[in-house]
Amino acid sequence: MNYRHAFHAGNHADCLKHALLLLLIDALRRKPAPFAVLDTHAGRGVYDLGAEQAARTGEAARGALRLVDVVDGPLAPFLEALRAQGFPVRYPGSPALVRAALRDGDRLACCELHIEDHAALRAHFARDAQVAVHRRDAWEAIRALTPFPEKRGLVLIDPPFEQEAEFARLVDAIAEVNRRFRAGMVAAWYPVKHRAPVRDFHDALRATGVRDMVAAEMWLREPTDPRRLNGSGLLVVNPPFGFEAAAAAVLSALLPLLGAEPGAGWALTRVAAE
Repeated sequence: MNYRHAFHAGNHADCLKHALLLLLIDALRRKPAPFAVLDTHAGRGVYDLGAEQAARTGEAARGALRLVDVVDGPLAPFLEALRAQGFPVRYPGSPALVRAALRDGDRLACCELHIEDHAALRAHFARDAQVAVHRRDAWEAIRALTPFPEKRGLVLIDPPFEQEAEFARLVDAIAEVNRRFRAGMVAAWYPVKHRAPVRDFHDALRATGVRDMVAAEMWLREPTDPRRLNGSGLLVVNPPFGFEAAAAAVLSALLPLLGAEPGAGWALTRVAAE
């Protein structure tokens, strides 16, 4: 409840998460049937990169603002989507990026528990018939809002990791979505501070029996200091055809632009087979 993404919008974790998210949305758009997206930790929707919060941390300056000159290559679609929403003055969060990619007949459901961010998100999508904004607990919403009537779509789970046992809660949520909505994609963001929690997370996921899982990770320095956000990952259940190759191209293009330090790297890991 205390987490405010305005301090972190456009950081290196957002770059990884949103560039890969757009690959997943693009895959859903390849088929004509309508789809839905549930964004469980949606935030405000759009962030002012000139505001005091962004200036205080400088995370956008070390993240997305390093990409302003990108016009071609694997990152070009991501930057085009950002510019369409006002970048580099504003940074669009996942709800804004998803909404811009929806076709007629597709829909987005957003959950945000923080009262001020929820109000901002409702105002951003006021009178938008394709977007529903809920002020409700993300973990409860996963049970209440899945499966989708459309029978296809994506659940994006992006917790702030400010509470104890967030990895365990994430494992339970992924297993719950997969049980209720076997055909649906799940994309779950997680921090990479040091290796042990990530290994335990992947092991716990395998123990659930969920199949067809890929983890895309990028770290800007050797992930050995548990006090720092050294990198992050996106765990994808039911990745679409071609996702791994496209994600590898995105990560290999992204890492050199973000001020990588010794020990930096990226990886695509097949957590569970199809």
